[in-house]
Amino acid sequence: MTLIKTRKGWEIPESRVTPEEVYTDRRQFMKKLTGLGVGAYALLNGCSENPSQAQDQSVWRSIPEAEGVYPVSRNAKFTLDLAITREDIAASYNNFYEFTTDKDRVWQLAEQFETRPWQIEVTGLVHKKQTFDIDELINTMPLEERVYRHRCVEAWSMVVPWTGFPFKALIDKVEPTSDAKFVRMVTFLRPEQAVGQRTQNWYPWPYHEALTMAEAVNELTMLVTGIFGHALPNQHGAPIRLITPWKYGYKSIKSIVQIEFVREQPATFWNTAAPSEYDIVSNVNPKVPHPRWSQATEQDINTGERIPTLPFNGYGEYVAHLYQG
Repeated sequence: MTLIKTRKGWEIPESRVTPEEVYTDRRQFMKKLTGLGVGAYALLNGCSENPSQAQDQSVWRSIPEAEGVYPVSRNAKFTLDLAITREDIAASYNNFYEFTTDKDRVWQLAEQFETRPWQIEVTGLVHKKQTFDIDELINTMPLEERVYRHRCVEAWSMVVPWTGFPFKALIDKVEPTSDAKFVRMVTFLRPEQAVGQRTQNWYPWPYHEALTMAEAVNELTMLVTGIFGHALPNQHGAPIRLITPWKYGYKSIKSIVQIEFVREQPATFWNTAAPSEYDIVSNVNPKVPHPRWSQATEQDINTGERIPTLPFNGYGEYVAHLYQG
């Protein structure tokens, strides 16, 4: 009997996987970005042009390993027919405005950021307000690895193996009341360690984001503590961050210190800073352009290839029902 495989919405054909020898030259990738137009190219132009710098293992090993925690088993339900982005590329190409707007410098400026001790306060409309120590939380949660597509609003993308646990697992621990309609999340405020918080004082620091309760308990939504089989490096949002793969990357807040359950829709960082450019929902939608560039395609930073952007980043079967009507 012939086995017929039906592709999931997020899966990409093998033909789109570019051989390693093609994508090892980062200069070639930078040249390809010029096709994005001046506005988008300026946003994307933080990518390092020095491959030897990116090969240094210290690029991604900026924090100690959590002994006995990583790696963990991969959830086979969340895999992709697509090459995982090379780790040195993913680790040296980051948006983290708390440190800098230059993507290729985040890993350096965040290297000395202190992630221990670290606590996450959970408050608001819950029956069990709690403050979690990050290491105790990691050791008591059902960790798994999932391979997700990651799509930036700036029209670039990567494929990442994240380690974490469903947000719902933490939500169940604190037992929200029936009045809780939204989840508000806040990151750190440490201008003495994060130079961007000092020099970019026009932004509404600290970074803050929000989801509806339905989005927060969706099975795709994760709180992430690891990547590529080890603990999160600082530039990826150590020690704990959100991942919502059907939304633009800026929704996935990094380095969380507070989670609050609220009744009314809260403000979010980018919607406050630039309301004409960043909406609160922020679902990936190739049919709705950013005011300064198209969202119809994206640049795969692993290969330099321009590929079509998928509605909901390919995860519509999991989340489209949340937005009907």
